Amino acid sequence: MNRVEHAPAEGRWAENSLDKLLCQLRHYERQSRRLQKVNSLYQRLAGILDLAAIIETYSIWLAEHVDHELIGYYNPTRQRMHLFCSSHGPERRYIMDIAEKIFQNQKNAEATQPGDLHAYQWNFAENDSSIRLLLLRKDTPVPTEDIELINESFSILAEPLKRTLDYEKIFAQARRDALTGLPNRLVFEERIDSIIKQADRYGSPLTLAALDLDHFKDVNDTMGHLMGDRVLQQVSKALQGQIRTSDLLVRMGGDEFLLVLPNTNMAAARNLGERLCRAVEYLGIRAGRAKLGISIGLAQWRPEMSKHQWLEQADDLLYQAKKNGRSQVAVH
Repeated sequence: MNRVEHAPAEGRWAENSLDKLLCQLRHYERQSRRLQKVNSLYQRLAGILDLAAIIETYSIWLAEHVDHELIGYYNPTRQRMHLFCSSHGPERRYIMDIAEKIFQNQKNAEATQPGDLHAYQWNFAENDSSIRLLLLRKDTPVPTEDIELINESFSILAEPLKRTLDYEKIFAQARRDALTGLPNRLVFEERIDSIIKQADRYGSPLTLAALDLDHFKDVNDTMGHLMGDRVLQQVSKALQGQIRTSDLLVRMGGDEFLLVLPNTNMAAARNLGERLCRAVEYLGIRAGRAKLGISIGLAQWRPEMSKHQWLEQADDLLYQAKKNGRSQVAVH
């Protein structure tokens, strides 16, 4: 009788032990697969020093494991934003616009949440900088298990991001215009090829604006070069107030600027150009009877062009704006 009562209990104990063992094995197997995924990310990011390349590499790696439309990086302290979106055409522009709004409207984040996209944000503190990462995904929320993988991947992503920040800090002086604080010609040369390549890859519009101040020589001649320097600082600030953080505004030298506008067609670029003209005009800077203004030439990138032809076309259109009366926008 005792043997009959104890046999089921012993059987249940053995069955429970086997279940626990199988559960532990499944857990270790999941951990092993996740470790392999994270190690793969580490190998891909090793040695990369460019922020855009880091975000793109991370997004491509993550797409193998977690479906998503966009990975975004924003460093408000250093005014750096980079968005990598895998969608195309109008949908790509829509998703990137949503991402910019989310980053720029943190105080009212709920109001910027898109109805057709699921948005996830992570905040980090790195030395003197605060970093925000954003993931946008269509249709369905990200499963909890995938969120855990993303959280674990940040331990790998943090190292190259820190390395990039340190690298940028070391070389910032060489890549910034000392007078205006804008990126200089070196930055333009460093970044323009990758910007063009990304536009070609995704078929997104890319516009270049060549800008030159009107009557700046009169300012220098009548009020002196010290005043001319202050005017350049005022103009740079006014221009920066009109553009997106994803745009690239460069002081090429003297009173000449270049503005690279990713994901911007000619109509949108022209509207922006006219706003830039008004922003400089509203400064109300005069040198005798001449009033400071800005002339702009706009050229849209086409894959059949060379980079030199693109720059030349923007410069020719700038000359056309000057010839047509200054303080205006000329387009092809």
